[in-house]
Amino acid sequence: MARHAQVSKTTVSHVLSGKRPVSATTRDRVERSIDTLGYRPDGLARSLRTRRTHMVALIVPDLTNPYYPALARGLEAGIEPDGYRAFICSSDGDPDRERAYLREVCDRGVDGIVLDSYHLTVDDLQLATGGRLPLVWIGGAPMEHPGVDSVRSDDEAGAYAATEHLLGRGHRRIAMIDGPLGSGVARSDGYRRALADAGLPAHPEPPPRTDWTRAGGRRAVAELLALEPRPTAIFCSNDLTAIGALDAARDAGLAVPDDLAVVGFDDIEAAALVTPSLTTVVNPAVDIGGTAARILAERMTGGHDGPARTVTLPSPLVVRGSS
Repeated sequence: MARHAQVSKTTVSHVLSGKRPVSATTRDRVERSIDTLGYRPDGLARSLRTRRTHMVALIVPDLTNPYYPALARGLEAGIEPDGYRAFICSSDGDPDRERAYLREVCDRGVDGIVLDSYHLTVDDLQLATGGRLPLVWIGGAPMEHPGVDSVRSDDEAGAYAATEHLLGRGHRRIAMIDGPLGSGVARSDGYRRALADAGLPAHPEPPPRTDWTRAGGRRAVAELLALEPRPTAIFCSNDLTAIGALDAARDAGLAVPDDLAVVGFDDIEAAALVTPSLTTVVNPAVDIGGTAARILAERMTGGHDGPARTVTLPSPLVVRGSS
């Protein structure tokens, strides 16, 4: 490469790394040689030399949930300018698989991790990373760990607004469909707080749980509709569950929203495409991914080595046809 460009190996290194100034004429000559020879830097050799892989792991519970690809897109767009790439691990919400992924990505030398889990504890993170690897926790309550930053949506405020909206439409028997055990705790808190402020109980108590899938929502709502008296409105803790609720209403011959109002959470793309279009709470996936990228990059590059930070993004209600 150096011989072809008629420069020193050091000059080629400066052009490739971008860390030292090189004249425009020399840089052009080296870049033309790179194109002519089809040269590709040896990433493995570079990582051994710099002790950095420029790779980030994103570990999520369910990649088939449309929320997570949107989040991954925000993460990738956010870390790319700093020269990083992301790879994605989908755990199926299995805590053993999450722990195995954590161990493996650490063994592979990733420079940072973005993690969404309903199950893992501070001890799990400490055991896997040794407390040395930058990690951003997304979703749910902030992780109580001095080195783990958190990015989350304001789930409680969003759930409160969703329930308050249904109350404002005259509903007094408002059910909730909760998510997997350990997930969406703030959403449940917001739902209960809004009902308590209105002097009403949850209906039923405790709310049924699903696996945050369309099929799970359909089954849960079929059971709710068998109650006497049945709910007149349902707040679902994610949009896939709410779309399943629309299915169950059709199965029962009920009109939405006249006979049954439905509200979801996440505002995935499908929420605006179903019939009737779904009232839902925005869970800003792309912004969460981008914010996680920013604060993770600050940790990885030494821009921030202070206490753990928590960033909470707003979760506004979007009113559509289902309520």
